[in-house]
Amino acid sequence: MIQPHPIWLAIEPVDMRLGIDGLSLRVQQALGRAPCDGAAIAFSNRRRDRMKLLAWDGTGVWLAQLRLHRGRFIWPDSLEAVQRLSPAQWQGLNLGMDRQRLEQPAPAHWQL
Repeated sequence: MIQPHPIWLAIEPVDMRLGIDGLSLRVQQALGRAPCDGAAIAFSNRRRDRMKLLAWDGTGVWLAQLRLHRGRFIWPDSLEAVQRLSPAQWQGLNLGMDRQRLEQPAPAHWQL
């Protein structure tokens, strides 16, 4: 598994037929980022059962794809074009966990 840092999620779904060039162009035009700035960008399709990761390693561009046979990725709803993920959130996304639940503080009023 590729473990780049930092990792950004592109919120809007993309056409999974796009390759390195098409996704790099989307990073530049729609997200306003440089595709070779050292960050990785994760993209998903509309059904959220496929994910592509575009990552620059200093010498070239990696394009990895993951297709789930069951279930869906839990993608955030946001008005922003991209959201930054921590390494724990990235691992949680790959394990099918809700990234937003990882950020929730424990309830202050809970007691035994």
